Amino acid sequence: MTLSYSHSHQQGSGTTEVVAVLVAITEHTARVLSVDQGKLLPNGPLMPLHRSLQAGVRQWVEEQTQQPLGYLEQLYTFVDTNRRNVDGHALVYVSYLGLVQEAQMQELPSQALWRDWYDYFPWENHLDGMPSMIMNHIVPALLSWADSAAETVVQQRRRQRIGLCWGISEETFDVDRFKDTDKAPNADKAYENREWVAEHVLLRYEMLYEAGLIPEAPTYPPSYQMKLPTNWLQLIGVPMYYDHRRVIATAISRLRAKIEYRPLIFGLMPDVFTLSQLQQSVEALSGVPLHKQNFRRLLDSQKLVMETGLSSSAQRGRPAKLYRFRHDIELQSLLMDSKLPKRK
Repeated sequence: MTLSYSHSHQQGSGTTEVVAVLVAITEHTARVLSVDQGKLLPNGPLMPLHRSLQAGVRQWVEEQTQQPLGYLEQLYTFVDTNRRNVDGHALVYVSYLGLVQEAQMQELPSQALWRDWYDYFPWENHLDGMPSMIMNHIVPALLSWADSAAETVVQQRRRQRIGLCWGISEETFDVDRFKDTDKAPNADKAYENREWVAEHVLLRYEMLYEAGLIPEAPTYPPSYQMKLPTNWLQLIGVPMYYDHRRVIATAISRLRAKIEYRPLIFGLMPDVFTLSQLQQSVEALSGVPLHKQNFRRLLDSQKLVMETGLSSSAQRGRPAKLYRFRHDIELQSLLMDSKLPKRK
């Protein structure tokens, strides 16, 4: 997956690049804006004409996607020692997170498209329970990686990390039970003694990268004794050039963590909405189902939304009340000292 710096920007001779993760929710699905057939995020070098990093990222996003930016915050700064600019210097890139409401989404040029973020991270979607690929394929591959370590203490630490990152009980780590993937441990049993931490997206991605199990990793395919399924590339999600899938993982981790205590969902919802639409949007971001009654009690206790006096024009059933956010509420109040009411 490694390409030269000139693949994206032939005019770039500096050492700093800006990369943007733009997120929107459409049809209750979390999507990210991509370019180059979904293999890159909007990105570009910081140029002398840019008065700030934000000015640079806004210019490149609008030039490559024609999508204007609203809410924008800086994520992390990465150093990619595997990439060089035209003068041979290692590249530093600064990542940003932007939120786009569906009504603000523009018609895109041919090279840009909105893509379901679970296309890149299929193991992160737990709305219908733990994906079978985790216990049938990912965990066995990671256990082989753990056992490939020369030292016993390293093997044990890797196994502990697998259990913590993937939210499964180490009691399921019986390698003999994984020889036939059709007999992999039941996902419900795997969940019994561990908690799936939704915001650990980046930790899970980096573990797969470290184990050489994703195409972006320099050690892919792994050299240890692990025969990957023939459809592994279809199972493990859409790869991206450079570290752009890692940047998306960083953005998802940030969003999932912040919706626990700040109303970032404001920037993704339309002006008016039903409570069901709001819950489905939060679920799309978190990747886990929420308890309906407890979610509504939480909204009520925090006084985050208010009735508009209008109702939706439902095709069938009873019309639902329409709400809007109370923008006078202090931003930090959303779910402060609370947790999303996940459905058991």
